[in-house]
Amino acid sequence: MSRLREILTRLLNLLAGGSFLVMVVLTCWQVLTRYVLNSPSSWSEELVSYMFAWMSLLGASIVTAERGHMNIPILVEKTSPVMQKFFACLSEVIAFLFSAIILAYGGYQIANLAMGQMTSSLGVPIGVFYIVLPLCGILNMVYTILNIVDILKKKEGTA
Repeated sequence: MSRLREILTRLLNLLAGGSFLVMVVLTCWQVLTRYVLNSPSSWSEELVSYMFAWMSLLGASIVTAERGHMNIPILVEKTSPVMQKFFACLSEVIAFLFSAIILAYGGYQIANLAMGQMTSSLGVPIGVFYIVLPLCGILNMVYTILNIVDILKKKEGTA
């Protein structure tokens, strides 16, 4: 299971980093075309906004892989190791449900619905860019399952 986590995380780092690199290059292109060539590039501005969404969602999946989602552990740390394990699993179950319902199911519905709409500058179906929602939902679901397995394997608490 740790091999699967390692491969997925490496791929996500590559995709999120690639999205960031594309954003930097396209933003430099925008500056060049706007201020040097006096002919702004509208397609690159649109693509940068979609790449930002991709980078953010892929980054959120990386955070899920590392169990780095936001929490306030002050109350949980005062409980027994068994209860700490329970609360850790509960938070993963909640993340799984959110990923399944909102990202995977809802994202699929939105992406499917948006396939009939075209982007204004790129001429590509908007649904192509929304594919990242169900993709990250599925990845988050896989990671939460792996996280639960790791939590249950530990002898004590969540540390």
